[in-house]
Amino acid sequence: MDQLRKLFVGGLNVQTTNEGLRAHFEQYGKLTDCVVVQNDQLQRSRCFGFVTYSSEEEADAAMAARPHVVDGKNVELKRAVAREDAGKPEALAKVKKIFVGGLKDDIEEKDLHDFFAQFGVIEKAEVITDKDTGKKRGFGFVHFEDNDSADKAVVLKFHTIKGHKVEVKKALTRQEIQAAGGARGGRGRGGRGMGRNQNGFAGGRGGYNSYGGV
Repeated sequence: MDQLRKLFVGGLNVQTTNEGLRAHFEQYGKLTDCVVVQNDQLQRSRCFGFVTYSSEEEADAAMAARPHVVDGKNVELKRAVAREDAGKPEALAKVKKIFVGGLKDDIEEKDLHDFFAQFGVIEKAEVITDKDTGKKRGFGFVHFEDNDSADKAVVLKFHTIKGHKVEVKKALTRQEIQAAGGARGGRGRGGRGMGRNQNGFAGGRGGYNSYGGV
């Protein structure tokens, strides 16, 4: 769960410093790291940064306090994702629905609901079945009330439900994929709107990129 302690902060005022960023976000908990990413060539802020809390609960408190205004600017706050995932359109997309793949026959909708409730309030959980035979198709969806709940579940990628390893991704329609940055990948498993993108976004330098990757 350590991954959930690190948050991406986008849309910063160009004048915001490490100290200014820390001063704002320390009100929600103890920070173990805080950085405004710099453009080394221009010697100026790239207008995004990262804050890492000492606990997941403190990071949750900062997320719950959205929206944030730092140095007069409304900033975007979201969970930081791994660098290799940051170039995918789903990393940019704000969705409340996740795709859950690798479901075994003994996993019911209640199991999905009970497991994923740890990430936030759930509106609906569904296991997809074949319309003609009623047989389970091995995947399902969970609909959260808040997009941060979906982000938390997806950042962790793999989960174990009733002893079975499952994979989660953001559930995107083709239109959402295109809106997030374009894709050649079409639809994913079952044609239910889980896009599998092949395109990457250019990532920036120095181990960071402006889409929340680390």
